[in-house]
Amino acid sequence: MTTTNTTLALRALAFCSLATINTACTVLGPDYASPSMEIPTAYKEAAGLTMQARELSTDGRWWELFGDTQLDRLISQVEKRNYSLQAIAAQTRQARSLAEVARSVRFPTLVAGGTNDFGLLANWEVDLWGRIQRTVEASGAAAQASAADLMAAKLSLQAQLAQNYFQLRVQDADIALLRITVTYYERSLQITRNQYAVGVVDRGSIAQAQAQLSTAQAQVHDARLARAQLEHAVAVLVGNAPADFSIATAPIDIKVPEVPPMLPANLLERRPDIAAAERRVAVANAQIGVAEAAAYPALDLFAGVSIRKGLLGGAKILAPLYAGELPQAGRAKASAAYDESVANYRQMVLNGFREVEDALAAMQILNQASNAQTTAVQAARNAVSIAENQYRAGLVNYKSVIVAQASALVNDRAALSLLGRRLAASVSLIKALGGGWTPTTQTLMEPKDQY
Repeated sequence: MTTTNTTLALRALAFCSLATINTACTVLGPDYASPSMEIPTAYKEAAGLTMQARELSTDGRWWELFGDTQLDRLISQVEKRNYSLQAIAAQTRQARSLAEVARSVRFPTLVAGGTNDFGLLANWEVDLWGRIQRTVEASGAAAQASAADLMAAKLSLQAQLAQNYFQLRVQDADIALLRITVTYYERSLQITRNQYAVGVVDRGSIAQAQAQLSTAQAQVHDARLARAQLEHAVAVLVGNAPADFSIATAPIDIKVPEVPPMLPANLLERRPDIAAAERRVAVANAQIGVAEAAAYPALDLFAGVSIRKGLLGGAKILAPLYAGELPQAGRAKASAAYDESVANYRQMVLNGFREVEDALAAMQILNQASNAQTTAVQAARNAVSIAENQYRAGLVNYKSVIVAQASALVNDRAALSLLGRRLAASVSLIKALGGGWTPTTQTLMEPKDQY
């Protein structure tokens, strides 16, 4: 091997080593900046709240606000056993692996036993225009987006489970109420039959009492069906076949917690779905640089040891001689993809604000409705007592008792329904606020570690 070739090979290897330390000579494409957006200073529907806006400090364990140990156990199984979540977690691992692959391109490849009699061959692409750097940025941001997707899916499944569980407990209470009501109606029917036997009431009173009883019995079956379907839904969410899963009936003893709304500006950092959308903007931004660099020559350096010729080295330049409008089209496509990702991000933010406003409105209005319904329940129960006393005194016929009992049942069930809706609204608000999620709690790659 000549001295010139040896010197060339050594210089090539030295350049490769130097290039692994330094970044690209010129980095094409725009440097990333988060999309700007007008943010409201406060939520409109929070105007009537007495509590001040602050962070939802739950360390991500927001369900513990409800103080239900059964719910705690069920939620803990979602991350471990839910197959949909496991599939998304696998996608996240794939994205991280792709980011590792992209970062590995920055370093020389060393191959043993290559072609052309090379026993050992080192190859390196010099990142003249920043294509590799932008590719690394894109893959790193994509991995971050995938990790945020995972957290968003986890929060969504947890919220879905909590809402199903609360509705199941409401059904438990509804079934218990209806069964007590059926017992009362059976007794009322028997009393009416006895009175008919002695000529106190007509057959119409018996028909009314029977209809009232049968309606309540049908409502029991309907509530049982709803409970069974909710139990099946919970079973699947925690990774069980419905046949192998059951939740014991229990009285509802769940308080609706106060959920403090954070400032609108903080929502951008607390919702994983918004974080994922922002990271996809970063991906699209980096792809513009990749598209621009594709129009310029690529420089490959190699150095190796040939079995027959010894140490060799050299450089290879790949330059597009003519590509028509392809480079401009590639750049235009990447820019359009960036515009799309920005629009998607801004729409995601607006949707987030709407979801918070919806949940805040639901919390306030349902609380007011619940207070009014509590008064209605008490009044309806008093009306039943009055009607029964008047009936025993012979002042009214039994139809008055039936009407009062039916009204009481309607109001009791309405109160239960409102409790279920308030619990669901509180979960929706927690979910809309991000469930206490923060990016720092996730194993995401920091931008400084990407390149």
